[in-house]
Amino acid sequence: MAEFDSRGLPISTGSPQAAGNYRAGVDLLLAAWPGAEDALRRAIDHDHQFALAHAALARLHAIRAEPAEARARITTAQEIVARNGSPREISHVSTLSLTVTGQSAKALESALAHLDDWPRDALILSLPLGAFGLFAFSGMVDHDQARVDLCERVADRYDADDWWFLTYRGWSHAENGSVTRGRDLAQRGLEQRRANANAAHAVAHAMFEQGATQEVEALIADWLPDYDRAGVLHGHLAWHAALSALERDDPQRALAIYSEYVQPSVSLGLPINVVSDTVSLLWRLQAAGYPVPSGLWEDVERYAVSRFPKPGLAFVEVHMGLLAAATGKDAAATDRIEANTRRIADGVLPAGPVVPSICRAAIAFVKSDYAECVRILHPAAADVPRIGGSGAQREVIEDMLLLALMRSGESAKARDLLDRRLHRRPSQRDARWRRHIEI
Repeated sequence: MAEFDSRGLPISTGSPQAAGNYRAGVDLLLAAWPGAEDALRRAIDHDHQFALAHAALARLHAIRAEPAEARARITTAQEIVARNGSPREISHVSTLSLTVTGQSAKALESALAHLDDWPRDALILSLPLGAFGLFAFSGMVDHDQARVDLCERVADRYDADDWWFLTYRGWSHAENGSVTRGRDLAQRGLEQRRANANAAHAVAHAMFEQGATQEVEALIADWLPDYDRAGVLHGHLAWHAALSALERDDPQRALAIYSEYVQPSVSLGLPINVVSDTVSLLWRLQAAGYPVPSGLWEDVERYAVSRFPKPGLAFVEVHMGLLAAATGKDAAATDRIEANTRRIADGVLPAGPVVPSICRAAIAFVKSDYAECVRILHPAAADVPRIGGSGAQREVIEDMLLLALMRSGESAKARDLLDRRLHRRPSQRDARWRRHIEI
């Protein structure tokens, strides 16, 4: 009897048990829910020659920043699929191999070509999507639009109640400015499958873009207790609640959430999330004039340097630059800036010059040289999306520019920027800053 994945695509295994565990494992992976590894390993136990299960496990290892394990698994998958895989499975494994081995540009090209033929291959469709997907980290300035375009291109191939596709279609629209539509889609995804961290995350993002800070906190307070701390988005979802508390001008609440869920000693999240969440939240506190308790920056620095000792993704590099500036490590910041400048010249940093520009601006900001911060950052502002991540995550850079404009006496430019932001989304914090300019 033929076996199929969760969306009806045939899979090469003769074991119903392997197929069932594979379907469960991939769905758990797509929901960012604990248990995916165990399910995929059970699939392999039932059928050691099940290439797609090895490949999905490789993808999971890669997400968790376990490169050696990921490469070993994808190598196994390639060896098996070369012997008995269908054309789709060969293409599927090849695309995941490019992703796992860090060949992002080729992986994106391969994924898009694959989806032309097999648009219901959800694991491959997931690769270009998301804040840390292949589109986001491609260096494109318009990756928000690219995600929407891709989702709409394949929308008629997915069931109207497909929880995963609703989630990512919704997130893509919300990030691209169609916030009401995006929130509706993402909420439907969460209703279809509550045990879906990506849907809770997508809804939180849409609420943030609507300025619905209290709704964000209520959502997370209601939903997070049912999500195991081992879930990769647990700390990051709590970060969203802390960010909302800052919007309400409640730094004590933000720090309480940070201490309980976000800081490196308690979060079991992905290293990229732990570093970006901790650095950006502490930076926002400090930049806005709130005190950062003693020892917090040092804890983040120890974690970040241990996880990212060498230059890598632009999104990470920007946060490492903010961290070095905030902790007064000018030499480390300069070394990282020079290394990334060389990487740009070598063509291996797709985001380009905006990365060192943000880091130089951060150094100037911390030294209270706000005019210099503006001089560096203002011309680069339009290129900030090239670093990837979400609008909520990148807003820390725009905040730096806005505060530098205000503090350097550029009131007219600060007012214009605030007016554009307030037109895009209501914000209690921006409204406070807008009133401050008028005083």
